[in-house]
Amino acid sequence: LHGEQRIEICAPIPTSARLTTTPVITGIYDKVKGALVIIETETVDANGQLLFKNVFGAFARGAGGFGGERGPSTSRHAAPDRKPDRVTEMKTLPEQALLYRLSGDRNPLHADPAFAKMGGFDTPILHGLCTFGYVGRAILAEFCENDPARFKDFEARFVGVVYPGETIVTEMWREDGRVLVRARTKERGQLVIHNAAATVA
Repeated sequence: LHGEQRIEICAPIPTSARLTTTPVITGIYDKVKGALVIIETETVDANGQLLFKNVFGAFARGAGGFGGERGPSTSRHAAPDRKPDRVTEMKTLPEQALLYRLSGDRNPLHADPAFAKMGGFDTPILHGLCTFGYVGRAILAEFCENDPARFKDFEARFVGVVYPGETIVTEMWREDGRVLVRARTKERGQLVIHNAAATVA
């Protein structure tokens, strides 16, 4: 399961390029019920220009209990106890997960109803990175005036799922030079992104 994601944008995003992404496993932590694997990647263009750095955490269910370290806490970006400075609602499409499969993630959990039921879900769920993208768009619109050059980094923890067709409500707080973020579904009130923050210029 995709548990956490961080992206740092290091250079202007090209509209067309041949890219190479190199992954490195930087940690494997024992969460008892599973193992958390931390993978860091760097993406460069054909000239070696660094464009992105990504860090993501993958939770391997049933692979814990091996006596390793528990790992660092991920609660450092908790939302403050006050009303959000900005709130954005974005409705996803019923076919959103099928469209997102064009990115290359063909996990049947996002397309096959029978497979989704085996995973404990009523219907196929939206990809975590698609939810991440919706929330990133909300930050870009509310705090960067839709200028991607002002969007520096974004990190989040995935804590729930979005069903295609649901509305993602993103709550944002400007605090200590960063934007703290939390997102939930409007229809079910399901918290989907938590302990999240972005750096914007």
